[in-house]
Amino acid sequence: MQSYYISQTERTLADLTPTQRTWKVFKRNKFAVAGLLFIVFCVIVAILGYVIMPDSTPQANNQTIQLSIKKPGSTFIMLRLKKAEHIDTVSLFTKMLYGQPALYQDLPITGYKIAGNKITVDEYIGDEDKPETKTYVCSPPPIAQDTSTYIIHKTFWLGTDIYGRDMLSRLILGARISLSVGLMAVIISLVIGITVGAVAGYFGGWIDAALSWLMNILWALPALLLVIAISFALGKGLWQIFIAVGLSMWVDVARLVRGQVISLKQTEYIEAARSLGYTNFRIIRRHILPNIAGPILVMASSNFASAILLEAGLSFLGFGAQPPMPTWGSMIKEHYGYIIMDSAYLSITPGLAIMLIVYAFNLVTVGLRDAFDIKSASTRL
Repeated sequence: MQSYYISQTERTLADLTPTQRTWKVFKRNKFAVAGLLFIVFCVIVAILGYVIMPDSTPQANNQTIQLSIKKPGSTFIMLRLKKAEHIDTVSLFTKMLYGQPALYQDLPITGYKIAGNKITVDEYIGDEDKPETKTYVCSPPPIAQDTSTYIIHKTFWLGTDIYGRDMLSRLILGARISLSVGLMAVIISLVIGITVGAVAGYFGGWIDAALSWLMNILWALPALLLVIAISFALGKGLWQIFIAVGLSMWVDVARLVRGQVISLKQTEYIEAARSLGYTNFRIIRRHILPNIAGPILVMASSNFASAILLEAGLSFLGFGAQPPMPTWGSMIKEHYGYIIMDSAYLSITPGLAIMLIVYAFNLVTVGLRDAFDIKSASTRL
């Protein structure tokens, strides 16, 4: 009965297309599916970005020094005053990409009193300092029954950092930076790695020897040191990190593709393609690369996690995206001294974000490896 069940399962899988069969096997790995769902959630959050962030100002850099290092869940009464200079309201799409410059200035207060067109407030300075009484003239005059125009309550769900900035907003924007670095680095590494690996494996001879020598030299260099060296040459910035991380990861892809191409180029269908007079470029593009897509996808997923870790390490060392742009690595760097104090969450929160997203990609990598039935250890999982 058991053998009958197995044969029926195998027959069902055989009736599916390769894509359907791969997805069916992948879905059996519940941890891999959970990792994929978490990645999709992070991607959606990163794309929406400023639209869902409590602080939608560019780079989530709205500083309120009085509220420095406040605990998660802290709620404050804020006096909202319109800024004197004119600031345009941007479109939803522009806001999603770049944020909305602050139209108002928010001042933390402990109490207020309305008299005509004036609001007298007790301005919050600190937990150990006495509030300072100030009076502001408002236009239009506030209504005692409805003070929502000028008085709001703001909750910092993950607390504030040393500059009084909302930690949740900076964590969400940091996800956009990390995922964009991973995506661009993987694209760069795939383009270079597939090209170099396919050329070396297919043509062989002195071309293979020269390209293999280059790959072995770069393979011997630690990835982080190589990225730092490239960053020194290109300068500091987000686009420089894209290039630096991508250029440090293509060797893994090239070595994998080279080995796969060598194992396939002597097969019967490749020999048949040559006898039909197909060009080398067409044979590589149409007959070899589609048949090694599985190992390449596994490597891409693994490299995505490695790219996020590299970017976090670079930002921690000061070579990544520069302030005030928030990255998870720079957030740890700014607050790691508070780990031994009662504000360890300032570093633990971005650290957990890095750990979860990297773990999710590793789960997906294992799921893809099993789905494509890849047994080779060359993917360095």
